[in-house]
Amino acid sequence: MNGEIEITKLKKKILLYYNPYSGSGVFKNNLDHIVERIQNAGYQVIPVRAAKGFIIDDVLSKIDQNEFSRIIAAGGDGTINLCVNAMIKNDVHLPLGLLPAGTANDFAYYFELPSDIDYQLDVALGKKTTKVDVGKVNDKIFVNVAAMGALIDVSQKTDPNLKNAIGVLAYYLKALSELPQIHPIPVKLTTPDAVYFEDIYFMVVMNGESAGGFRKLSPQSAMNDGKLDVIAFKKMPIVELAPLLFEVVNGRHPQNKNVLYFQTEELTIESSEDISTDIDGEHGEKLPLHFSVLNERIDVFVSEDTWHYDD
Repeated sequence: MNGEIEITKLKKKILLYYNPYSGSGVFKNNLDHIVERIQNAGYQVIPVRAAKGFIIDDVLSKIDQNEFSRIIAAGGDGTINLCVNAMIKNDVHLPLGLLPAGTANDFAYYFELPSDIDYQLDVALGKKTTKVDVGKVNDKIFVNVAAMGALIDVSQKTDPNLKNAIGVLAYYLKALSELPQIHPIPVKLTTPDAVYFEDIYFMVVMNGESAGGFRKLSPQSAMNDGKLDVIAFKKMPIVELAPLLFEVVNGRHPQNKNVLYFQTEELTIESSEDISTDIDGEHGEKLPLHFSVLNERIDVFVSEDTWHYDD
């Protein structure tokens, strides 16, 4: 589903929500240029600096949506997560532009956004949008991925400087270094159609198709299908786990015998053990977790040149 927004004389403000510390901090060096581009396009810029979500929540609870053309979020997946959570909590329906400035930028990657900042601004200041699902886990929203298990701890343990320097390779090398310590965790997965009892090393519930820089983690995902993609890596001989990670890099793992893959509109995850969770790159809640989908809840600006979609 796609469309174009209509700009009226009233809607001449843009809320710029930015995280100056995302990724390598390159965004800070481009802030003046970004403001200049927005102003030259005829908009008034309302900057809001990221601060653990509280400020954006307060701002969005008070704004008059009729005065704004859109929100532009500059940062990584965690920044976008805070922005979208605040939008949904406060029933804000403004379209969302993305300036990916994080380490992996998995949510923005799905929309085939270019790496050039001026091209990104062309898209964010354009008119072409597509409707996108968001996931809900308990009372929180996630835009891209919820993850849990031994190897998912990797993204929280990896040195941020290392992630910024070598990106996906840092996640991969750190995951390999964790192999001798990991053990399978028993989980119960309940959907409207089936109940699964599995011992897993880790699992992800995906709205998008990449996570932690692994571009093909959920190669069959679509962000507007009203479904979540569930990928669980089951208990297996340790010698089979490292080769499986190579299959993950190439997107061939859904067919692997050691992988449980399915799509669902609703899911509950329970376990007798305490499992670390991660929501869009940030620490998540403890189990049990209940997942659902808000179908086509937000509109995201996309490139007319690179983005292809079904009408």
